Amino acid sequence: MTLFPEIERLSPHFTADPAHEKLGVLFHHSVKPFEETIAYMRHPASEVSYHALIAPDGTRCTLVRDEHIAWHAGASVFRGRTRCNDFLLGLAFAGDTYAAPLTAAQLASAHEWLAARWILRRWTPEWMTDHRQVAPGRKNDLNPFEWMRVAAMIGTLQVP
Repeated sequence: MTLFPEIERLSPHFTADPAHEKLGVLFHHSVKPFEETIAYMRHPASEVSYHALIAPDGTRCTLVRDEHIAWHAGASVFRGRTRCNDFLLGLAFAGDTYAAPLTAAQLASAHEWLAARWILRRWTPEWMTDHRQVAPGRKNDLNPFEWMRVAAMIGTLQVP
């Protein structure tokens, strides 16, 4: 049972083959509001997508299924590997973390989304990061203070 509503509005912006490695998660903020982000991710010309997006009220929208490669990271490097899209799922918070902090519902919903995958995927905190860290100088999400809040939430997950 989930505490937060989940909807599915699939984006056409993904790669099905090869299968996604699902080694961890790359966090983003969308800048745009929830519904506007969904519309943008589904628009044929955008060529960008996340696996999931979380609204300020905690509602989650699946845009790309976990087994597929969403186009969320662009040019990126994490743990010595390029092409973060191939091995990190993209989870985004609707809004701009420089303009407004993450809501308690967004953090709780992200925790719920992560917890459902944490033990199954045998994830550890070392495989969690944000866009700012994998694309320095090119991307600035999340606000470093908000990243610290997300990292603290991640620290509450049970390590397998």
